[in-house]
Parts: sequence; structure tokens; C-alpha cells
Amino acid sequence: MNYVMSDLHGCYDLYLKMLEEIKFSSSDRLYLLGDYVDRGDNGLDIIFDIANRKNVVALMGNHDFYAYTVLSEMVYDHDAKSKPLIRPKYELWMRNGGRTTYDHFWMLNEMKQHRIISIMESFVNYADVTVGDRRFTMVHGGIANYDPKLPLDYYGVSELACYREDYTKPKFNEPSRYLVTGHTPTVYIDSYSRGRIYYNHDHIAIDCGAVFDLGLGCLCLDTMEEFYVN
Repeated sequence: MNYVMSDLHGCYDLYLKMLEEIKFSSSDRLYLLGDYVDRGDNGLDIIFDIANRKNVVALMGNHDFYAYTVLSEMVYDHDAKSKPLIRPKYELWMRNGGRTTYDHFWMLNEMKQHRIISIMESFVNYADVTVGDRRFTMVHGGIANYDPKLPLDYYGVSELACYREDYTKPKFNEPSRYLVTGHTPTVYIDSYSRGRIYYNHDHIAIDCGAVFDLGLGCLCLDTMEEFYVN
């Protein structure tokens, strides 16, 4: 089976609980749509776990990108955050809940710090898969300035991970193709979707707000069955 979830934000226990709930096995595949770190306490544990599983496809989220951008420079230069080029990025990250990740990172030994950077470098910007008669294009945030004539490889992190999708309009003019996103908690898209997966047009939004105590959602792409843990 193929599963997708997003925006774990350090909720490592919920993540493991969901894997038990869906009975995740080596014959399954899991797509994680980013934002493993920040706000919650155990984002780096999630990243280590991802690296130990061969059947997990990890996408880059905006929080992961903030963390990687800053830490990949600071791990080689501990004074980097005081320098003009990195300081604004560091402050942006801190304003967006990066303190927990930042503190945890510097508690790791040097080998583990470099391992975290290496794992984050392997995160991809999108996944595009066909399951049965449905095609799922998965990104963290959305697709900014979408042009059907352009390949997905054309778009970068800012267009795919940092962009906040407009869920009021269809994205694709293709039958049975869906855009699956995280990034925006579903309660902010539609209050009736509080803690639930949201559907509209060809959109599927799966950030149910785990770190805000609204629960973690997971969707099986083969059956469209929804799973929730709190």
C-alpha cells in the first residue's frame, strides 16, 4: 500500500503511533510531505528514523529548508549566525519555531550533526505517482505559478515548499489527477475540516495540525482510506 502524511513537526510519538495504526511494513511505501522539524521537540529523531527506512520518500518542507539552510552553514562555522548573509535566515527560522530544532541539533555529537545535514540534502521537492487510475502530485506547500507545459523539475523549493496553495480553484485540467499538500493546517482552509483531511476540486490537504493537538492524519492512496491518531 501507498500512504501519505505531512507536517509531523517533531511529533515523533504520533508518527510512530500512526505507523502502528496503518500496520506499516516493508512492502508498503510512505510519502512524507515535509516539515519534520520545529515547534515540537523531536524533529531530528524523525529525520533519523526516515533515513533508516528504505521505503519512505521524504519531501522538503519549508521548515526543513530553513533548518538546513542555517545549520549547513553553521556546522562548519559556529559564528555564521552573526554574519550578514545568514543572520536574516536565522532570525526567520527562529520566528517560525526553529528554537527547539536548533537547541537539539547542538546537543548532538559532530558525527550526528553531519548525518542530519546529509539526510536533509537528500529530501526531494515533489513526488508524482500513479496508483490505480489516480495520479497524485505531492508537494509540501503547493505549486506557485503553475504552468502545465513546464515539468515539475522546473520548480524550486520556494515554489513548491514555501508557497501556500489556493484551495478554492482546481489545479489541474486532468481527470483523476490530484494535488496533495501539507503546509496549511486544514482547520485554516475550512473550519469544518478541523483535524481532518480536506478535499476540494482536485486538492487533497493533509496537514491536520498534529503539533497543535489536532491529531495526525494519513491517507492510503490505494483505497483513499483515512487514518487518524491523537
